[in-house]
Amino acid sequence: MSANVETMFYTRVAPWHGLGVRVESALNSNEAIEQSGLNWNVMQRPIMTSNYTPIPGYKANVRDIDEKVLGVVTDRYKVVQNAEAFAFTDALLGEGVRYETAGALQGGRKIWLLAKLPDKYIIEGEQIEPYLVFSSSHDGSAAIKVAMTPVRVVCQNTLNIALSSAKRMWSTVHVGDLAHKMDDAHNTLLLAEKYMGKLGAEFSRLSKIKLTDAKVMEYIDMLLPMNDNPTDIHKKNIIRIREDMKLRYFDAPDLKGCVGKNAYRFICAVSDFATHSQPLRETASYRENVFAKTVEGNPLIDKAYELIQAVA
Repeated sequence: MSANVETMFYTRVAPWHGLGVRVESALNSNEAIEQSGLNWNVMQRPIMTSNYTPIPGYKANVRDIDEKVLGVVTDRYKVVQNAEAFAFTDALLGEGVRYETAGALQGGRKIWLLAKLPDKYIIEGEQIEPYLVFSSSHDGSAAIKVAMTPVRVVCQNTLNIALSSAKRMWSTVHVGDLAHKMDDAHNTLLLAEKYMGKLGAEFSRLSKIKLTDAKVMEYIDMLLPMNDNPTDIHKKNIIRIREDMKLRYFDAPDLKGCVGKNAYRFICAVSDFATHSQPLRETASYRENVFAKTVEGNPLIDKAYELIQAVA
């Protein structure tokens, strides 16, 4: 394998795509918020027309440190401050959970806190580490959510496929007394443990589904389709990214010799492509978009899983 190919696989961006601030030393959620620069509040202001006539039924969510408008919401919307959104996670720290990174997306419209669960899972002979991402928004687009993001340690790929038997993402309560926060934390750990257990069983099943090279090539063409009447540029681009994915299946050093040619290997290769491949054109929001897919589930990985399910 050439040095360039080795660099492609072993030079990895952090699993959270270079976003956020490291907060491993934080002893509680307030410290994590301070360290990551999320120690600001949101105020609600009336919305007016250009001649200062109030617009009934709507308000603007405004960040107090710079008057930045984060969203327009209805009067029924209740602001959940950053400290309040993540307060219940403190109850997880006694269970061995540790904060790792925190930050904001879209200029503060969305905030997030990443935590690592204490358990390490060996699935198909490989170490998989489970992470939780807690997220909230100030633009009215989403409630406070918790998402599983298991990471295959050897290559830092996320493997959060959509399972019918266990939740990958769920909403959570953000207010209440200590007893409610403890209940919410306990429920979070139960859901996380259930997901990891089901994920391990599913990966074991996928490892027993053998795939021919021809079938893999067919799947890659289906995942990365070409237009019916492609331009020369489009054709060139699709060929290029297909070759990239093929390389990740057939020649990845973390798969070669240790993982057979099976459905599990295919999912790992697609995840590697979805997590680490360079875009044809990198936009200003590229890293944030990849992060969102890491948290909410990557459509490409889920599509690959659907293809496997159809023949399993």
